[in-house]
Order: sequence, then structure tokens, then C-alpha cells
Amino acid sequence: RGALEDCQTMLREQTLFGPVDLVEKSILRLREFEAQALDLHTDGYWLAFSGGKDSMVILDLAKRAGVKHTAHFNLTTVDPPELLQFIRQHYPAVKWERPRISMFALILKKMMPPTRLVRYCCAELKERGGAGRIVVTGIRWAESLKRSKRQIIEQCRSGNGKSLLNPIIEWTDKDVWQYIRENHLPYCCLYDEGFKRIGCVGCPMAGKDRAREFKRWPQYKRMYLRAFDQIAVTGSAANRKLHWRTGKDVFKWWTSDHHIKEQSDQGVLFE
Repeated sequence: RGALEDCQTMLREQTLFGPVDLVEKSILRLREFEAQALDLHTDGYWLAFSGGKDSMVILDLAKRAGVKHTAHFNLTTVDPPELLQFIRQHYPAVKWERPRISMFALILKKMMPPTRLVRYCCAELKERGGAGRIVVTGIRWAESLKRSKRQIIEQCRSGNGKSLLNPIIEWTDKDVWQYIRENHLPYCCLYDEGFKRIGCVGCPMAGKDRAREFKRWPQYKRMYLRAFDQIAVTGSAANRKLHWRTGKDVFKWWTSDHHIKEQSDQGVLFE
């Protein structure tokens, strides 16, 4: 199809059999499974686009590979405003998928904040769509210990017939940024301001970076506090154990490092 010949980026992975072109390898993966994707849906791949650096790369690779796909952005209702503006400006063809419920309504429904151990928000807000299709993601081994165990092609556990294809799974952060620079891809301004991740504001997986996020976007902190005020007055077993009386109590617990051990020790406290 000519895309491999047109690609100027020369990212190399050293293997026992010599250097391998990472870009070519990823493009070939996308082409390898395209027939299966088309068998499942006439639009081919469902490409999960977040507006972050990894999703920008997989979208560009899909275009280079010439494979049929549709790109989808799952709005979470706690997305950084700068990210939303970036997607509107630079990726107008990406389809926005609006959630059935907001993060704050979801907190009230679950009667607890999302945590590292109980990430109910991901399934509801981040991982929607693509049922019965092959979903292309930017998951990489270098992102975390948990993701280092992921596979190139996977079957989704949700039982909705979704499969996952992770074409850049072995790429490092350096590889991703090299590709972006050499191919002159625009990226969200938040990266230049020192943000390592530009996902949901307040995500527990962001660790200590949440303090910076809430300082930057105080409107989200106020919205979390309003939701937490409502769950703090329920008188549930969880509230009594954790001494929640106000939304500020919940927020303090949620943004501290203590809740990880407490939640593990209490087992089914929130079940």
C-alpha cells in the first residue's frame, strides 16, 4: 500500500536477531488483523482515542497503514478543558462518545469515591464502546507493572465480544515522543507544562499529581466536594469506619495515601 515506504521515522528496537523497525512492526500488526476487524464490522477497527500522546500515535499509524477504522473519544465529564479544545481543533473527525452518566452522578450511585482498588469509573466512562469489534489502543508495557503483562491481541473480559489490539505495546515513552516530533504531530499543551498524564482530573492513579490538578482546575474540586457532601451524610458502615461527616472529610481521605491500606484491610467495606 506504500505507507511503509513513505514513513520517514526510523525507531529501532534491538533484538537477538538484530534491529527491528518499530513503526513498520506496528503498521504490519494493524494490517494483519484488518480482515478480522472488517468481518466484525464494515467500519473496521474501533480506535480508542483519548487525545493523549499514545492515542495520537496509534491514530497516525492507522492512517499510514491504510486500514479502515473509526476513531472515538470517550468523554468522561472530568476531562481537562485544554484537552477538549485540543481534540476539537486538531482532530475534528474523531467521534465524541458521551456517557450515560456523569462522574459525579456515578459517585452518588456508588456512594463512594473511585479509588485505585475500586475503579468503577473506568468501565463506565473510559472503556465504553467497541462492543463486538476489534478495538485499537495505545497500551504499552512501559506504562506500569500491570500493563507490562498485557498482550498484543487480547479478548475483553466484559463478555461483549470486544477484542483489543495494542500495536505499540513495546514502545517506550522515548519512542512515542520521537515519533511525534519526527512526524510533526501537534500535541496537547499540558505536556509542555509538565503534566505526565492528561486523563481524568482527580484520577486516583495520578497519585500526588492530583494536588496540582485541583489547583489548576478548582471547578472540578468543587464538583467533587459537592458529590462527597452528599455521600458523607448517609450514615453507612463505610462512613462510620472512616469518620466521614462532611465532603471535606471524604476529600481528605481520598487524596491521602492512607486510603489504599485502609481499603485493603477492610476488604468488602464498599462492596
